[in-house]
Amino acid sequence: MARFYTDENFPFPVVEFLRVFGHDVLTARDAGKANLKIPDENVLAFATIMER
Repeated sequence: MARFYTDENFPFPVVEFLRVFGHDVLTARDAGKANLKIPDENVLAFATIMER
């Protein structure tokens, strides 16, 4: 299954849907990075480091 990283703008019902089907989804909230207004470039860099 796929590994995803979602920022705080990604709809949580979709996260739940993906998890039901066995995908590994790490949210910004789970990673302690919610509501920090992190630039998209940094979100992508974090996701890349985490291999998501």
